[in-house]
Amino acid sequence: MLRTVFMIGLFAMLGLFALKLVFGILPALLGMIAYFVMLAVKIALFGAAVYFVIRIVSPDTARRFRSRWSGSAT
Repeated sequence: MLRTVFMIGLFAMLGLFALKLVFGILPALLGMIAYFVMLAVKIALFGAAVYFVIRIVSPDTARRFRSRWSGSAT
């Protein structure tokens, strides 16, 4: 009987520790993911703007970039 009470208490303490660990790390992890997603969006927008300028200034160069990255010029 006493062993069962101690085991229940031990599992409760381990559960509380696990919850504290998960909810302590989770906000930082989500923050890092959001930061990297926003960084990727900024890089993609910058690349699209540079490609758009290259497409206006030098269509042949834009065609070469497109054929190099996509495999065919459409």
